[in-house]
Amino acid sequence: MALPPHASTGQRIWHRCFQAICALVFVFLLLPIVVVIPISVSSSSLLNYPLPGVSLKWFEVIFQPYPWMLALQNSVVIACATTVLATVLGTLAAYGLTSIEFRFKPLVMALLISPMMVPLVITALAAYFLFARMGLAGTFTGMILAHTVLAVPFVVITVTATLQGFDRNMVRAAQSLGAPPLRAFFKVTLPLIMPGVISGAIFAFVTSFDEVVVALFIASPAQFTLPRQLFSGLRDNLDPSIVAIATLLIVISVSLMAVVELLRWRSEKLARTEA
Repeated sequence: MALPPHASTGQRIWHRCFQAICALVFVFLLLPIVVVIPISVSSSSLLNYPLPGVSLKWFEVIFQPYPWMLALQNSVVIACATTVLATVLGTLAAYGLTSIEFRFKPLVMALLISPMMVPLVITALAAYFLFARMGLAGTFTGMILAHTVLAVPFVVITVTATLQGFDRNMVRAAQSLGAPPLRAFFKVTLPLIMPGVISGAIFAFVTSFDEVVVALFIASPAQFTLPRQLFSGLRDNLDPSIVAIATLLIVISVSLMAVVELLRWRSEKLARTEA
């Protein structure tokens, strides 16, 4: 944010110091990523600098069927199923909470977002004991359900924020013209809040794709996800293939964040157009 022309000398100095602090924090967060990426193309099996040469052999290793591609396949399948389930449940919950007023609304909202506040270890342990009794521990169904519990709060928060600026008079207009509530939702409400729904779906996908604690508790070797396989590799056999897969995950994460930012920009543009 720019300073006003009449800012005092002290305000200008503080503004510059604040900018410098923000830049240092940014460098502190970004530096580990910058350091990791070059090692993924090292020709040596040692994780050190300077690089003896450049090679893509470690990327060839991670694209072998086992273990990395199997783990990636598991992660994609679980994350996609989690995204669909969490997006549907989270969108319906957000729509219901913003549509009506009732006495225990804050309590319901707190329960919905509680997985974000409860430590992951507790959630994973509870999921393990519950799914072990139900026979779902060590299954894809158990992993998907556990990840859905963790992903739903992100969808609820994102869609709820989108619905705060939604003009419900358009829904009333559609219903006055004879559209039943379900048709009005799919024809009027859903298209207008779609940027928020897609953003929530992306957050749900990333939450599931990057989750490792639940996988440590309830995943069998057949359900090892990519973060779970990374954890095993770091513990058992550290080599540059782990850095290569980490680089691949960085590229995926940056791409998804770019999509979220594009959706946010589009949503703001639509809001300005409607105004």
